[in-house]
Amino acid sequence: MDARFLLAGISLVLLVACNGTTSSRGSGLGGSRGGATGSGGATGAGGTARSGGATAAGGASSSGGTTDKGDAGGSGGVTGSGGRSTAADAAKSGVDTGSGGATSSGGAIASGGASTGKAGASGTGGFTGSGGRSTAVDAAKSGVDTGSGGATSSGGTGESGASGSADSRASTGVDGSSGATDAGVSYWKPAANTSFYWDLANAPPDNTKNVGAYDIDGWNNTAAEVTTLHGLGIKVVCYMDAGTYEPGRPDSNDFPASLRGNAVSGWPGEYWLDVRTSGPNYATLLSIMRARFQVCKDKGFDAVEPDNMDSYQNDPGFSTTAQDQLTYNEWVAQTVHGLGMAVFQKNDLAQIPTLVTYFDGILDEECNKYSECATLVPYTQALKPVWNAEYSEDGETTGGFCSRDTDAGIIGALFSINLDGSEFQPCTDDVGRNN
Repeated sequence: MDARFLLAGISLVLLVACNGTTSSRGSGLGGSRGGATGSGGATGAGGTARSGGATAAGGASSSGGTTDKGDAGGSGGVTGSGGRSTAADAAKSGVDTGSGGATSSGGAIASGGASTGKAGASGTGGFTGSGGRSTAVDAAKSGVDTGSGGATSSGGTGESGASGSADSRASTGVDGSSGATDAGVSYWKPAANTSFYWDLANAPPDNTKNVGAYDIDGWNNTAAEVTTLHGLGIKVVCYMDAGTYEPGRPDSNDFPASLRGNAVSGWPGEYWLDVRTSGPNYATLLSIMRARFQVCKDKGFDAVEPDNMDSYQNDPGFSTTAQDQLTYNEWVAQTVHGLGMAVFQKNDLAQIPTLVTYFDGILDEECNKYSECATLVPYTQALKPVWNAEYSEDGETTGGFCSRDTDAGIIGALFSINLDGSEFQPCTDDVGRNN
């Protein structure tokens, strides 16, 4: 591990102890990653293992972690979670100023949050930040957020500005093809109390868990496995990487070299993708991702978990902005809906006030450990499921977080950071075929 990252991590933990500040982690760089291959799997130093069950060298560490940058800027700082790009996530090369903070019509202010001087975004659900996180730059987006009217997208993608409720939006891709239209398309709308099990390492997973939904790798699991789970009354979520290139996937050769940016720290062979709406390969990216989501649809999945949806908070090798990410994330949600599936938000917690209207739920990692559970409030207020995975390797226990999750309306469970099925302890209230 680079000494810079270790020192940065230790400093940041001290900052957290003083200020209670956290970062919005690029979870794809941590436990949530699916494997690039059906077996084996990569090993990330200080990180977490992917599909295939490879263990993370060094395990999880609050001061460890692979960061794309070691410069966790902004007062309040950030904390690292063994293998996540946390410093880069929140710092964004010094954008955080430690003052101001994004506000929403819900009245919540990210105390100690970042401010860029941009116009504050008005989000109907409110946005509560857990101190010190880069919120203003993420949520403000120069006044793009329109509150209850929905977010308007711009930036040369060919997408029409979104307005009204997410379920009635349509978009047209930059490649000239018709985008997804939510209106008139039937798809699963998960209940707020939908319980979940998460296994990205095994195909098939252990099918005996008493939950309402399984989140499993979309490439390695078969249509037969999805049918089996359906027969048990379980909804099935398709894990697909939407923000980074992974070697060894069936479509890896479809990614032009110019679409790949900087290497993803801790994951050999992986690269950040250019999600800029003005990027020369944006049309190609949309085409590849649409095909990936079609794979999920063809196998019968009920929903999609698109991972690594926060490149702008890392060091992707491109001048990606919060607005670029927002436009791309909205496109992902609309496209998945257009295929008749639900979609869960992953990463990019800072833009929840806008994204909550597009997504049907959210999956977060260790919101208790990183004091970011309050950031998820817009989803609970919208009566959409909030899934929280805490990791035993980071010292978490159900006795330590379940009561808080239950009180907050969050569906919580304890997992192994490898997401290999070796540990699963759901909170007492979060079991049963609720979906």
